[in-house]
Amino acid sequence: MISFACDYTRTACQEVLEALSWVDGQYAGYSEDELCNEAREMVRSMCEASDADVHFLVGGTQTNMTFISSALRPHEGVVCAKTGHINVHETGAIESLGHKVLTIASEDGKLTAEDVERVAEDHRNDPNFEHVVKPGMVYISNPTELGTIYSLEELTAISEACHRNGLILYLDGARLAYGLASPENDLSLPDLARLCDAFYIGGTKCGALFGEALVINNPALKNDFRYIMKQRGALLAKGFLLGAQFLALLPVIGEYAKHAITEARRIREALIEAGIPLFIDSPTNQIFPVLEPESPVLARLQERFVLDPWPENTYRITTDWGTSSEDVDELIAALTED
Repeated sequence: MISFACDYTRTACQEVLEALSWVDGQYAGYSEDELCNEAREMVRSMCEASDADVHFLVGGTQTNMTFISSALRPHEGVVCAKTGHINVHETGAIESLGHKVLTIASEDGKLTAEDVERVAEDHRNDPNFEHVVKPGMVYISNPTELGTIYSLEELTAISEACHRNGLILYLDGARLAYGLASPENDLSLPDLARLCDAFYIGGTKCGALFGEALVINNPALKNDFRYIMKQRGALLAKGFLLGAQFLALLPVIGEYAKHAITEARRIREALIEAGIPLFIDSPTNQIFPVLEPESPVLARLQERFVLDPWPENTYRITTDWGTSSEDVDELIAALTED
């Protein structure tokens, strides 16, 4: 069976595996080694953010819960789209630490500046405001859970709305490389560093064996963060393994992401040509065809491929940095067989 269910079913790209093979000798622990320091400088340079703090964590859920819990006060919650990853795919990790996830309905998985203004205004105008959770942060992801991306104009408006209302803007970048590689994208890493209080560059789903690079830009959120990392079990003793991976991955991550987008677009075009509707038109590496239970196409696909079932007869087909053109050819052929 060939899996198109998600983008974390492979080990790591060749550059990362080779880098890990030559990591030898002894290194300082807890990411205080020369490999991590060099990787931090590489991230700062790519983001054009010389004053940013850069921390390396193992996975996305760990990164989200560690940063969000460090930045919010005990009575504050985090605003996100109803489909946001922290709401639907993290087993209540944020709530387990005492912070409510405040959801907003969204058809495309994105929030708007108007959403942010409305949440802030509703709280200010609530006569019982001291008796309800206070919005303290806005969480977005790029791409979203539905594979959609934010434009520079949209992110700028959200950033301005957050800062007008005293809200932290945090961007989950688990699949950031795929978002930046999309032909429809007009955002850059320097844009994210300028507009977001914090964001992370995902490695786990984009070619690393494991790892995420968290970039904190707001000085008020930097203090004591490593204490929180340690307390949350996020300060890896052998942190040099993260630094080595990002040193190898960052120079090539863009090309791998472009490959994934190219293969995803081939699948998308084949689905459209076969008359199969899409739940949403995603410009990244996640495609969402609608396949009825009695569909012969669905039966053929499930015989040979692993797909990710979603609600409403929707399935997610995901390409990644290592997806082969031959596997995509086989999937496309299954769409058109009689």
